[in-house]
Amino acid sequence: MGTRRLVPAIQPAAMRPADLRANASAATAAVLFGASVVAVRVAVREVPPISLAVLRMGQGGLLLAAVLLVVAPGLLRVRWERLRLFALLGLVLFAAFPLTFNIGLRYTEASRGAVMLATMPIWSALLGRIAGERLVRRQVVGVGLSVAGIALAFVEPGRAFGGDPMRLVGDGLLLLTGLLGAIYGLVAKRVLAVDSPATVTTYAMLFGTLVLLPAAIAEGMLPAIRELDWQLVGLIVFLGVLGGAVAFLLWTAALTRLTPTQVAVYVNLNPVVAAVLGILLLHERRSGPFALGFVAVVTGVLLVNWPARRT
Repeated sequence: MGTRRLVPAIQPAAMRPADLRANASAATAAVLFGASVVAVRVAVREVPPISLAVLRMGQGGLLLAAVLLVVAPGLLRVRWERLRLFALLGLVLFAAFPLTFNIGLRYTEASRGAVMLATMPIWSALLGRIAGERLVRRQVVGVGLSVAGIALAFVEPGRAFGGDPMRLVGDGLLLLTGLLGAIYGLVAKRVLAVDSPATVTTYAMLFGTLVLLPAAIAEGMLPAIRELDWQLVGLIVFLGVLGGAVAFLLWTAALTRLTPTQVAVYVNLNPVVAAVLGILLLHERRSGPFALGFVAVVTGVLLVNWPARRT
């Protein structure tokens, strides 16, 4: 009688430790991004938006490069043809993304901006549909509900048809920021099949910084640096280290185990963090329609990303 080899039970995908770590990485990154919304909202009042983007992304990219140089220098050695992909990712997430993000937060509140960013999973689902993925009825309902939620936020009293029209421009720029984040997720997922998250994030951040650097200098970055007080220095360090290097590295690392839409769903934490900090630190107030819009956006995103039943 032959011996029977014991085979360990296979864990469901949702229960694998690597997937749990990926979900934890995405959740932590989303919380840091939510806090970054408030930090940018404060800092961009004093620091020009392009300059702030360069200070944040440049600081993060140089920090990651220095760490890799000491800990894992091999990760910095890449083939020249891969650099073009890193440059594309840098242009999307570390040049265009912070530009629309910073300018948008000059004209809209942190909590509103975070709700606009919460549409990133919807953009991911729609882009995936264009790429050949199929949306089930529940997901279609979720997309419609989120669109209705954004509409409710836009018609908040004193916003849509009164007050400063530039606030609507700010809202629109934050919606565009969510789209850029979704594009990054789809492209980065393919790049990460070959390269490590640390390599991708480091080179993309440095490329994005180099793209924006000439415009930042022309904008007056150097005089702005000389006028920084300690509070602004602290905010910029937070944005570069925790809200930059750490958050984007965790976000990119999560894409190695999860789909872009599964990662993007954690952007739902942004409005919660930003709204709480905005109310506590910036004394922002929100109306009833905004609250309904917030609930509709989050509910819609959950419908889009709710795991399908397995038979």
